[in-house]
Amino acid sequence: MQYDPIKRTLGKIFNIHPFLRRMFYGMLDLLLLRAWHIRRELKLLRKKNQGPLEILDAGSGFGQYVYRMSRLFPSSKIKGVDVKQEQIEDCNGFFNKIGKGNQVLFEVADLTAFHEPEKYDLILSVDVMEHILEDIQVFRNFFESIKKGGILLISTPSDEGGSDAHEHDHEEGSGFIDEHVRDGYNSKEIEEKLKTAGFKAIEIRFSYGMPGKISWKLSMKYPIQLLGASKLFYAVLPFYYVLVFPLMILLNYLDLYKIHSSGTGLIVKAYK
Repeated sequence: MQYDPIKRTLGKIFNIHPFLRRMFYGMLDLLLLRAWHIRRELKLLRKKNQGPLEILDAGSGFGQYVYRMSRLFPSSKIKGVDVKQEQIEDCNGFFNKIGKGNQVLFEVADLTAFHEPEKYDLILSVDVMEHILEDIQVFRNFFESIKKGGILLISTPSDEGGSDAHEHDHEEGSGFIDEHVRDGYNSKEIEEKLKTAGFKAIEIRFSYGMPGKISWKLSMKYPIQLLGASKLFYAVLPFYYVLVFPLMILLNYLDLYKIHSSGTGLIVKAYK
């Protein structure tokens, strides 16, 4: 399953007007369980840090989390980096249109080579590391780029199933998400790699426990599969979400506040 064609189609729809783009971000915040977990961590961070911060979104994609952080930390400077030129241009255009060009900047960058010594108070990396083979080098770059006392916040699939990257389509011979270079991280594996990169204090917890697994299938897996099969399902999608939305919200809430002994996602905080 390739996400990029579907991403491009959705991008064309929601880029018609800034209002639609904002609505799209709001939809992602509601539908994506990882966004619930990241939002919770960012709010906890805001309570501890009232002053302006230097923030990096490493692998910024559509700019969803940059938009969220620009509102949570209005006096902070935020940079988003991504390897895809078209997404960088798209995000710079949108944030300039809504008057956030002085606060937010997007640049093309390869995380295996990107580093800005001791510049950032917070580096956010959401569903990025599972796409990068040279992960220890990226962790070293993050460590070098974070100020002393700064934090690295990561959301990534675990090795307990991740995003069904291990499941294969018998006709196409590919997994549900075939852009991944690894199915997911073992919690001890990512802890050891972060320590190798220089981080000392590391906190790891599971996300996507049983409630989250069900929610993810309802909110993402099944709709993406339908959209990949036929564009006709774009017309059906709003009605589908109206039906499953209340259950998804309940499942996301349960996943957010329940302590999981296992899960298909990891929330990792590493301190310098």
